[in-house]
Amino acid sequence: MGAGIAKLIKKQFPEAYKADLLTVKGDESKLGSISFATVIRDNKDITIVNGYTQYHWRGSGVLVDYDAIRSVMREVKSDFSGKRIGYPKIGAGLAKGDWNIISRIIDQELDGEDHTLVEYSA
Repeated sequence: MGAGIAKLIKKQFPEAYKADLLTVKGDESKLGSISFATVIRDNKDITIVNGYTQYHWRGSGVLVDYDAIRSVMREVKSDFSGKRIGYPKIGAGLAKGDWNIISRIIDQELDGEDHTLVEYSA
């Protein structure tokens, strides 16, 4: 959680970072899974999900794993169906993924859910 939106989330929601620390660092088998933390902000419960969608963070080419995004979104739907779901352009920034592909995967996996793209600027 040292770059991109993950760094911002780490700063604003340290509980999400603590949830990440409970997973094994560098474990490739985390691809496609999630960890999460529920926090209270302004008297509202907010759950922040860490979606593990890439293994390598250095190098050229696409670093995001599209199958991992599919698995993450499937798990989000399974665990949080009926809730409002917001997400960044996961995998389309530093991981160099194609947002057109990623957004189709998200739409397919979150079909029927109240989900919204949340854009931020660094």
